[in-house]
Amino acid sequence: MLVSSRLHERFVRYCEVRSPTGEEREIADTLAAELRAMGLEVSEDEAAAAAEAGAGNLVARSAGTGEEWLMFCAHVDTVPHRGQVEVVDDEGVFRSRGDTILGADNKAAVAVFMELVARHVERPGPVGVELVLTVAEEQGLRGAKALDALQLRARAGFVLDHAGPVGEVIVSTPTQQKILADFIGVEAHAGIRPEDGSNAIAAAAAAIARMEIGRLDDGTTANVGLISGGTSGNVVPGHCAIHAEARSLDTERAAEVAGKIADACAWGASEHGCDVDVRIEELFRGYEVPKDSAALALAETGLRDAGLEPQRVAIGGGSDANVFRRDGLDCLLLSNGTDAVHTSDEMVPARSLDKMLEVCERILAAAAQPAPASK
Repeated sequence: MLVSSRLHERFVRYCEVRSPTGEEREIADTLAAELRAMGLEVSEDEAAAAAEAGAGNLVARSAGTGEEWLMFCAHVDTVPHRGQVEVVDDEGVFRSRGDTILGADNKAAVAVFMELVARHVERPGPVGVELVLTVAEEQGLRGAKALDALQLRARAGFVLDHAGPVGEVIVSTPTQQKILADFIGVEAHAGIRPEDGSNAIAAAAAAIARMEIGRLDDGTTANVGLISGGTSGNVVPGHCAIHAEARSLDTERAAEVAGKIADACAWGASEHGCDVDVRIEELFRGYEVPKDSAALALAETGLRDAGLEPQRVAIGGGSDANVFRRDGLDCLLLSNGTDAVHTSDEMVPARSLDKMLEVCERILAAAAQPAPASK
């Protein structure tokens, strides 16, 4: 009960420290101070500038009695929100009291891992814990991308950053392409000389109408999420920008859809006498976890030992695990029991925090067992 209460207290306290992307300094300092108070060395890298974050990534290690290490990663930033987060315990479910997010994405994982490290320091096991706390995850995984993965000692890693029932094991994620299009027209007085103008908003609208958006097939989606332009209702707009994306479990398909969105932008600009500048950026590369993954085996053993039946799932989002797998680390994304993340209805049951702590400890225990002899 004492450990459970300590975990819950950590979670509430971390959620109430404001840390939208770019404002991570206070939460980074809070966590670093607590880790140092445990007697651990904490390093902060120089990722803040490259990641456009308020702090760098933190790395701390609690050594085991053996040579092996496992990495556990959570991000400390949240999506933007107004006002101060105030957490309430609603009959065993943590929620936000007001109209803000809760911040369980990803402070549920931060609290679990900090408690995991605290317990490991108190009673070291055979396998060491390598804790990585990243910044600027919510804006394109920028902190993890700026992290020097060569410094990591672990042979496998775990990211606890998927909103879903505890027990889900993410084995497939998409590639995401970001498409930014700037339509450049000609301004003119809308009431006196409209024929002298080229309407950039009309060009963007025509382009969007030509795009296929939504769910395109079982593994592919496309979206236009932002559009902005113009200066006044009585001026033919000379500028309009759109922000779109394409995702697919098939990397080539994601690139194909992004290309079609770019083609639609070129067509819309031409139809309305405008120019367009289109930039396409791969935000993260998708992956499929191989069946012989050591991280997969450890996670499923840990879940079963905690009384849960693992559920392998494919998802439409990305996480820091995408970056670590790209960099060659056998890293696995797990569900953390949260729901309605990024909204004022965000919540996480206290029992989900307790269960994920147990699962992580079971994973460490499984990693300490000798590998089965080959036949």
